[in-house]
Amino acid sequence: MTAKMEDGNYVDNLEKRLEMLEKRVYGEKGGRNTKHVKCADSIARIHAGLGSTANKRERVKIVHKKIEDLMKYLDPQFADHLAVPDAMKLEFILAEEEFLLTQASLLEQVSKLQPLLDSNYIRDVPEHTTKLQRLSQIHIKQQNQSEALSEEVKRQFEEYNKMMFLLSKQFSQWDETLRQLEGAKQVKPVE
Repeated sequence: MTAKMEDGNYVDNLEKRLEMLEKRVYGEKGGRNTKHVKCADSIARIHAGLGSTANKRERVKIVHKKIEDLMKYLDPQFADHLAVPDAMKLEFILAEEEFLLTQASLLEQVSKLQPLLDSNYIRDVPEHTTKLQRLSQIHIKQQNQSEALSEEVKRQFEEYNKMMFLLSKQFSQWDETLRQLEGAKQVKPVE
């Protein structure tokens, strides 16, 4: 009985709200020369007209009865269900059996190694990042210095090689001059 009373209150509240809405949309009765139309009456007439039209047509009745089937057919997974039979799905699984077994073994290894990932050493990594960044900057600086030293050593070797080449060329010229002088000294005309 209370449910009927609540329904009655609900309907009364709904009617009051609808009347307020009609007053806002159409204004007060007799305020203007406009004809006062109740929305609920219009909606009820439209609903009755659609209902009678739908009831007169056999195809519409059949569609209403088969809405659940239509919803099932519109589901994207339904096409997959029809397109791939269960035997084919089984073949897919069997074809990937080796891959699935390797993935399962890898997952088992990860689960066994999980305590290592949760260790203090891994948790302390953020604290050591500043030290690591400082060390990496020092490493980069030393790497640049070693490259500069390598270039300097290379330049000095080139200078050394040039000097040695010039000295050996000079010594060869002196040796040739000395040989010519010694040869001229030994060959004296006999008088």
